[in-house]
Amino acid sequence: MKRLPSSVKEALVTVCGKSFWLKEPLCNIFREAGVPEDVISEYYDEPKFKFARHVIAKLETMDEEGWLMQQKILTKICNLRNLIEDEVPNRNAGIDALRNLKTLALKENMIVKVEKDKKNIKLQEHNDAIKKKSARESKIKELLDKFNDLIKYDNHQSRGYSLENLLYELFTVNEIEYHPPYKTETEQIDGYFHFQGFDYIVEARWRKEQPHSQEIGGFKSKVDKKFQSTRGLFVSIMGFRTEVVNDYSKEGSKILFMDGRDLVYILEERYLLQDALKLKIEKAVKEGIIFYPLYS
Repeated sequence: MKRLPSSVKEALVTVCGKSFWLKEPLCNIFREAGVPEDVISEYYDEPKFKFARHVIAKLETMDEEGWLMQQKILTKICNLRNLIEDEVPNRNAGIDALRNLKTLALKENMIVKVEKDKKNIKLQEHNDAIKKKSARESKIKELLDKFNDLIKYDNHQSRGYSLENLLYELFTVNEIEYHPPYKTETEQIDGYFHFQGFDYIVEARWRKEQPHSQEIGGFKSKVDKKFQSTRGLFVSIMGFRTEVVNDYSKEGSKILFMDGRDLVYILEERYLLQDALKLKIEKAVKEGIIFYPLYS
């Protein structure tokens, strides 16, 4: 059973009694430290000194969990730079009690340990962020290499399936949840994702010819059958005919276009995927431009 050193515990109880006026601010610190509400309620009607002493005694019976709560209470109170309430009857006594607690906690290495833990956590978070960034960069490079290899493929159907998978991996590594290709009773959907409050279904094309108006019309029909918040992203590696883009730039179109050069710009990280999507959406919403090349 772990306990605070007796001198620190007594100083902590003294602070609870002298450095607070109302009990609720003190209770809030206990709550933030994880003390269960039923423990707080059990002793709530007692004076602040007794309340603090009884709660700490209760935490001492709760093994590792209770020890952690005691440490958190001590840390939160020691981190106070001044008294919380201006109405404390004897402010000097309250400040002296707080100062004494910090001195004792420092002497017993309680604060030092907490500060070391904070530094270790920050260091670990920093190292994790570096590893995550490195892993992401490695994955993006892998996807760019994969895309360049696909250019050499002769089997267009196989290349189309590979493009669908590449899009799935690209969205995933950029932390946009992406549903891989799926079928309904009547439709083939090449992908789905949610972005900035809208749902997007995806059409992925990698053929010799640019898609004609009827093909894009078929995709628009898929989009229109869904909820009103649904939009479409049509990815055509070979690009789009100008007249087709003009046909679907009219009022009511909910489709964004992305071509192969757009995709290369994203894979080369000239644009983050999120930024590329935001830019295309902004151009479509503000100016009615459903195909805004990232390289323009």
